[in-house]
Amino acid sequence: MSKYLVNKFLYTIDRDPDLVERYRADPRGTVGWWESERANTLLNCVSGEASTWLRLDDAEREALADHDYPKLFELGAHPFLTLTLFIAMFERDHDGLDYQKEYARRLAHFSLPYPDIAT
Repeated sequence: MSKYLVNKFLYTIDRDPDLVERYRADPRGTVGWWESERANTLLNCVSGEASTWLRLDDAEREALADHDYPKLFELGAHPFLTLTLFIAMFERDHDGLDYQKEYARRLAHFSLPYPDIAT
């Protein structure tokens, strides 16, 4: 499992409004495209440098494709990265803070100590 790669996905998608919309509309396709085209590029680097070994595991790929942020949190994704991306995608479908309240409700079954979010 690569918490780094999951967090990199969340971070890079959240910073591009076109990718946010693409992920909202076609999560499975976006995850597949990102993993094959962007996962091995260096973060915040415009040169042609890349690695070749990083891959999502099946659980990570499924959680990302299903927009399953409780599962992502369980797998160790950083909660602030999931929250900011999922707010960008779904807050518009709710009134006021209803989406944030739903996010908190769906994570309420976790208790301390939380899953390790270190990468």
